[in-house]
Amino acid sequence: MKSTILLINFKDQQKLRKLKMALLPFKIRLKTVEPQDYCQPVGYLAGVKEISKAEIPTALIPQEQMEKEMLVIAGITGNLFDQVLFTLRKAGTPVDYKAVLTEHNQNWSCIQLYKELEKEHQMYHPK
Repeated sequence: MKSTILLINFKDQQKLRKLKMALLPFKIRLKTVEPQDYCQPVGYLAGVKEISKAEIPTALIPQEQMEKEMLVIAGITGNLFDQVLFTLRKAGTPVDYKAVLTEHNQNWSCIQLYKELEKEHQMYHPK
């Protein structure tokens, strides 16, 4: 799998462009995930060969909306991982939810991962 960053639920095109420009020097594959693919496994979207596309009838696709942006980092570790996060901070493109693709979450849909991150965020940032 090639180093990949999934960009999910970015509605502000100017922010998305700025984020992509900041990450351009790293030669990392950046993939903008469209809403119709939110039910696909994040591992499939990131290019994990062992994970297949989910065949979901259109009628069964939930129409749930994500409120915040989400970024999923796949195949990036160590110093490069630190550099990517630093660059995102420095570029002034904050992303609410960030996750690393793992064996545990690679079969989750974007919506499942979003809900998990939302729970964690509420746990660490109670209102």
